[in-house]
Amino acid sequence: MDLVIKILTFVLIISILVVLHEFGHYLPARYFKIKVEKFYLFFDWKFSLFKKKIGETEWGIGWLPLGGYVKIAGMIDESMDTEQMKKDPEPWEFRSKPAWQRLIVMLGGVTVNFLLAWIIYTGLLAVNGDTYIPANNLKYGIVVDSIGEKIGLKTGDQIVAIDGKKSKKFTDAQIDILLGDQLTVNRNGQEITFPIKEEALADVLSSQGKSFLGYRQKTVIDSVLPDSPAEKAGVLAGDEIVSVDGESNTFNNEFISKITSSANTPIQLGLMRDGKLQKLNLTVPEEGVIGVFMSRDDLSVTDEYSLPAAIPAGFNETIDVLTNQVKQFKIIFNTKTKGYKAVKGPIGIVEMMPAKWNWSFFWSFLAMFSVWLAFANLLPIPALDGGHVMFLLYEMISGRPPSEKVLERGQIAGFIIVMGLMAVIFGNDIWNIIKRFL
Repeated sequence: MDLVIKILTFVLIISILVVLHEFGHYLPARYFKIKVEKFYLFFDWKFSLFKKKIGETEWGIGWLPLGGYVKIAGMIDESMDTEQMKKDPEPWEFRSKPAWQRLIVMLGGVTVNFLLAWIIYTGLLAVNGDTYIPANNLKYGIVVDSIGEKIGLKTGDQIVAIDGKKSKKFTDAQIDILLGDQLTVNRNGQEITFPIKEEALADVLSSQGKSFLGYRQKTVIDSVLPDSPAEKAGVLAGDEIVSVDGESNTFNNEFISKITSSANTPIQLGLMRDGKLQKLNLTVPEEGVIGVFMSRDDLSVTDEYSLPAAIPAGFNETIDVLTNQVKQFKIIFNTKTKGYKAVKGPIGIVEMMPAKWNWSFFWSFLAMFSVWLAFANLLPIPALDGGHVMFLLYEMISGRPPSEKVLERGQIAGFIIVMGLMAVIFGNDIWNIIKRFL
């Protein structure tokens, strides 16, 4: 059932985005009196699951869930209908319209995707506000694992800035570090700046979402498991661990490291209870756990937004998401970071979906993916909207359109590029699944 919910969530998100994107092309085409022959959700290669002719347009659902399309008369597109192009242009065809009108039609899809993301982010901010952990609210600094240390960070650092930009949200720090070039931290009272090591980013990406960065807190016991070594020794919820075997212990990460490295070993815990120091003895079992959960302070804050304030904030959030997606190309195509290995296709994205229905996730992911769809479609690759825009801009600047042969060959080349990328992405998804069983 969990997998069904994940698949349905992904299919619903894709369906909404594709339909709205294609309406972004359809509506201006009809406004400029251009004939739209087909409007399809998913591709109908060889056959369709559903189709119905309404007016001059065939509306349908294809069987291949890799997007969708509108077939606009008089245009060389993925349908490769060159027979129509051999006839004399009709006034209701795409090729008969002024270049500026054709440009608006081609930009309609990405415009709708951008506006959709802006609207969703505005609504989320107006309803839920913006909840985050302030970067300057970490009293005891950060805690990093071996991957974080490879990047150049050290436990106890305070993150000051990334690429010279002051960090407002600690919750954005991981993605900002991945996409940044240099880090500024406060280390032992001294501000230092160092380059982010690209080789270490490969380890971050290969960890499949494992967090390399957290924030440090004092060792306060939240709860104790029944019949655990800790309970038998007399440890209580609310105790603050201050030493292990006489060595000072202040923070969670220190305590966890000490316990996990003391399997089958008797230890003495020094703890503060009701303002008094107590010492308890216990033996750490072979598993390296003693049956306690650490208390974690909730350091998050929420910025509330009225609707008028949420509108520009939603726009800024959309731009930030778009900017990060552009920056991702720096690590995707970098041979040192090997980001291409972490790119997820439909299979990988389905795995990211929550196992239970979650409206907050649904709207947030829909907005983010809408921005991604807008950006991806604007890439200057023939067969994508950006390819058509590229040819139209050439026509507007030079005063003459590319030949139909150039458009046809460009469409074929673009189709091969897109299908090749899809094959690589699907292959990467499948390989990541196989690796789990090796």
